[in-house]
Amino acid sequence: MPSINVPEGYAYVLAVATATAFLNTYQVTNTKRARNAAGVPYPYAYAEKAEAASNSAVQKFNCAQRAHQNTLEHAPYVLYSLLVTGLKYPYLSAALGISWVIGRVLYTRGYSTGEPEKRLQPGWHFSSVGQYGLYLTSAFTTCKFVVEGL
Repeated sequence: MPSINVPEGYAYVLAVATATAFLNTYQVTNTKRARNAAGVPYPYAYAEKAEAASNSAVQKFNCAQRAHQNTLEHAPYVLYSLLVTGLKYPYLSAALGISWVIGRVLYTRGYSTGEPEKRLQPGWHFSSVGQYGLYLTSAFTTCKFVVEGL
C-alpha cells in the first residue's frame, strides 16, 4: 500500500502555513482601521467610486479591502501548493511560502496607501515569486507522486 512519509523539515512548511493566519489577521486589522477612518458602514464591502474619488480616507479603505480580498482569492491555492510541495521539498516549499507571506505584507502596505499602483512594488513581485514557484513545484511534485504510484 502506498504511503506518504512526512519528511524532515516539514515543520517549517507548517510554520509558514500558520503564518498565513497572522497575515490574515494583519489584513483584517488594517482594513478595519481604514473602514473606521473612512466611515464606511457594514455590510458595504466597498465605497462607491464617486465617494472614493472625493475622499482619500475612503480610497484608502477601498484599497485596503481589495488587498485583503485579493489575498483571500489566492490563499487556498497557495496553501494547497505549499503543503503538497512540502511533502517532497520541505525547505523549498517553506522558502517559497514565506516569500509569499512577506510579499503579501508589503503588497498590503503599499496598496493601503490609497495609491493602487503602489501595490506592485516590491510586494506584488516578491509574493508572485513565491506563489508561482509553489504552483509549479506542486505540479511537479504531484506528477512525481503519480509516476511513483502514490
